[in-house]
Amino acid sequence: MTKEDCNAIQKNTVDFIGLEELCKKAELGKPLRIKYGADPSAPDLHLGHYVPIYKLKQFQDMGHTIVFIIGDFTASIGDPTGRSKVRKALSHEQIKENAKTYFEQVGKVLDLNQTEIRYNSEWSSVLTMDELLKMMAHFTLSQILERDDFTKRFASQTPIFMHEFMYPLMQAYDSVAIQADLELGGSDQLFNFLLARELQIFYGQKPQSILTMPLLVGTDGVDKMSKSLGNYVGLTEDSIQMFGKLMSIPDPLIIPYHKLILQSSEETLENIRVQIEQGHNPMDFKLDLATRITEKFHTFQEGQNAKEHFITVHRKKELPDDIPEFELENVLSVKIYEFITTHDLTPTKSEAKRIITGGGCSINGEKITDPLAEVQLQKGDIIKVGKRKFLKIV
Repeated sequence: MTKEDCNAIQKNTVDFIGLEELCKKAELGKPLRIKYGADPSAPDLHLGHYVPIYKLKQFQDMGHTIVFIIGDFTASIGDPTGRSKVRKALSHEQIKENAKTYFEQVGKVLDLNQTEIRYNSEWSSVLTMDELLKMMAHFTLSQILERDDFTKRFASQTPIFMHEFMYPLMQAYDSVAIQADLELGGSDQLFNFLLARELQIFYGQKPQSILTMPLLVGTDGVDKMSKSLGNYVGLTEDSIQMFGKLMSIPDPLIIPYHKLILQSSEETLENIRVQIEQGHNPMDFKLDLATRITEKFHTFQEGQNAKEHFITVHRKKELPDDIPEFELENVLSVKIYEFITTHDLTPTKSEAKRIITGGGCSINGEKITDPLAEVQLQKGDIIKVGKRKFLKIV
């Protein structure tokens, strides 16, 4: 890699271990094998995933091979990273279902024709007990307990189950199986990546270099973006939903989102920072941020439409012009949670009940807080769910 390549790769990163080793490999002229793994614990990738995937794109543009590992085997164990209690393991049916959309979503950033996509069950499911015991004999329990999440759980006497100890070992074995030159991911994965280096040496391979990325804070402004915490912005969410979620982020996240998602220059970041300090309304910068990110994952026109929709609904307190309609001949008696789920205002019935209980559902401006309430719908009624979804009865 050239000096310019190295500078570009190091931008917006946290740890870069083994840079010299990587450069020596690159000098041989053979494409590097860059590893990135994702457990299909949920069907959607979000902006938090985009941060390292964009870095993969940089490597891909330099001619290196991206090995995208779908952790169908490790997902059946459950990643304990960042967990204060055991993570529920997924069934094979759930894993298969969740993995379906991964390719389409990753394809929004990477060239899939130039990406090697592998499932780690390919090698992990056929490991013999003899081979597994050899690997386990190479590491001590005290090494595994050095993980911050395990340490905290051990100190608080929160149960740690035996299968959880296997997760970092199996993730490390992925690097052996594909002979990774570099592993890339979130900074919370550093322990697992270091374990992989050690395991590669055990198998007689040259240890992988490590590149970790900052963790994108979710829309709540507190925890890292996570599907399970509900503070995420999905890569495949419709433009209106994506825009609305981005407008809900706390002001301190404007600059980090500019930096990590839009890759804005230091000059741009400093300009935003100075103007906010001088009293410029952060909402204006947030509006620009939401527009640009929405355009990035949709189209220019969809980004502009989402902006106009937001301004109309939230600033002018008016109803949008393009409310979906439901035709009804007579008065209809329905359970509200079932109705809004059937008409795609919520993804699931359980989510519908949660929104209703929290006061996020109204008919003609009147809130409904009983999720089991039966309501009478008639011509002219306007149902609102959350801040951005409407349905008009005609």
